[in-house]
Amino acid sequence: MPTGPARLTLNGTPLSVIGRARIYVCGVTPYDVTHLGHAATFVWVDAAERVLRRVGVQTEVCRNVTDVDDVLFDAASRAGAHYDRFAAVQQFHFERDMDALGVRRPMHEPRAHTFVPQVVELASALLDAGAAYVADGSVYFRGGAVPDRAGLFRDEAEKLLAANGGRNDDPAKEDPLDQAVWQRSAEGEPAWPSPWGPGRPGWHAECTAMALSTYGPALDLHGGGADLRFPHHAYEAAQAEAATGVTPFARSWLHVGTVKLGGEKMAKSTGNLVFVSDLLKESDGRVVRALLLDRAWASAWDYTPEQLARAADRVDALHVAAGQSHTSTAAQAAVLDALVADLDVPRALDIAIEEGGSAARDLVQVLGL
Repeated sequence: MPTGPARLTLNGTPLSVIGRARIYVCGVTPYDVTHLGHAATFVWVDAAERVLRRVGVQTEVCRNVTDVDDVLFDAASRAGAHYDRFAAVQQFHFERDMDALGVRRPMHEPRAHTFVPQVVELASALLDAGAAYVADGSVYFRGGAVPDRAGLFRDEAEKLLAANGGRNDDPAKEDPLDQAVWQRSAEGEPAWPSPWGPGRPGWHAECTAMALSTYGPALDLHGGGADLRFPHHAYEAAQAEAATGVTPFARSWLHVGTVKLGGEKMAKSTGNLVFVSDLLKESDGRVVRALLLDRAWASAWDYTPEQLARAADRVDALHVAAGQSHTSTAAQAAVLDALVADLDVPRALDIAIEEGGSAARDLVQVLGL
């Protein structure tokens, strides 16, 4: 029986698309240069978008910029710069790194500070739906049920919230799991007007408002690092569904595995960072891209310099194979089958290098290698 055109499968479920694939990925908070953990997310989302286009799907990518955030305000203050100018400089460095890694510029790139009115609208919608309440100049989303959607027990969820700026001890909240959609600004912090007084958007609400404003009430694919699964993505989706009544908010998720160094997640707080700009001084951008893609996308992994050397060997072997003149539609089909089967890039590379010719050339083009 005919099955129609090839479809990308993620987490065992085919991503059927009618018309266009609406892709949203949580972008950077522009307060520091890009490290390998950041880059992994954006390279994998770019790869997924390229594979979708290869199988004939029209795509739109929205990648936000979180330029209203505590860590950004603190970094700008330490640098003695206004937060928006500081963010603009860091965003420039980020985009330069993404260009070097072959990540295509998104069609939509909303910046949080220009979507403050939409966050106010989101807060009003949640209040109308009975999913939020006003307290002490802030609007809080009722989050007691959110851990369930992430498969977490309450105590584990509270710990994750506390570690991710959840302000569990905020005395204005009815429940530690409630999260600010609109947060009253402290003295000296940036503030915008609202019906509840001067304040600023909550972190999760920023992405909710930007995604809903760009695409409407639902997405086809939502990308981001695995560390964003909870609380950020869980609250983002819960708020969107409560405000619109449309479920699910995202039909499919691409939670990219954490990149580690010495067994610990790369993070500014621990200082164990490998910066993309440093790797690009010693390696071609295609090699760094292959380093990130030649593995299972959902798996956490430890970076070592030996892996970068192996990636260089794989890219060289792929290009040698692509230089072979023969054409094999069967080998091309096998490469594409590997890519659409949960983005199995390692298998696609193995086939392309072994078969060579048109199969390798096709993979070079599809994956941007």
